[in-house]
Amino acid sequence: MRADWPYPRWVAHRGAGKLAPENTLAAFRLGAQHGYRMFECDAKLSADGVPFLMHDATLERTTSGRGIGGDQPWHALSQLDAGSWHSRAYAGEPLATLENAARFCLHNGYLLNIEIKPTPGVERRTGDVVARDAQRLWAGQAIPPLMTSFKTEALAGARDTAPELPRGLLLDTLWDGWLAAAHDLGCTAIVCNHALWDVHTVAQARDAGLRTLSYTVNDEWAAERLIALGTDGVITDRVDLFSPAG
Repeated sequence: MRADWPYPRWVAHRGAGKLAPENTLAAFRLGAQHGYRMFECDAKLSADGVPFLMHDATLERTTSGRGIGGDQPWHALSQLDAGSWHSRAYAGEPLATLENAARFCLHNGYLLNIEIKPTPGVERRTGDVVARDAQRLWAGQAIPPLMTSFKTEALAGARDTAPELPRGLLLDTLWDGWLAAAHDLGCTAIVCNHALWDVHTVAQARDAGLRTLSYTVNDEWAAERLIALGTDGVITDRVDLFSPAG
């Protein structure tokens, strides 16, 4: 952890990568057992505006439900099994709200990277509501969550609602204007597909005063390359391979 950047280098993707059902408290606990102190998760809204943890727009892959998660109220979503798809050991694991995740992290001294993952069509509202909840939940804490998104509309909503929360622009390609967009959104970080970082792009980001993070880094050679480039954060599924003390 660097003095002027309060987050550790190593971040556990969706809690514990692929070793437990993603975006559940069971995954957070397993990541913590492997020594991780910062977790990444995806947050979207239920139909009645409750921020909850899920990557996909649809429910089928990671729950017992069907259809679009954002079309259902939290009461219905809270009844779903979000663990059996992964393995029998996690059968019955529920979906987590952002508040569940926040309280787990705050009680244990862990840090969080909240990726705002809107259901298509509600990008700005999702950024607004997730940021408002995060602002409330982390009020008075020394280290706030890092808010990230691929969706500039979601980051704009987060910026306008809770400007004091740090933001990062997620990139899967270096599209035209990415650096200007990060500046306009008041971002403190760029979070790239790890293959996009090289000496030139790292220098561009640094010269703009931005921190450099990477997803999803699951091979030793890739991690070594990013560390050699001097990047600031590595998001990984392989909590069993990489020591977060490294």
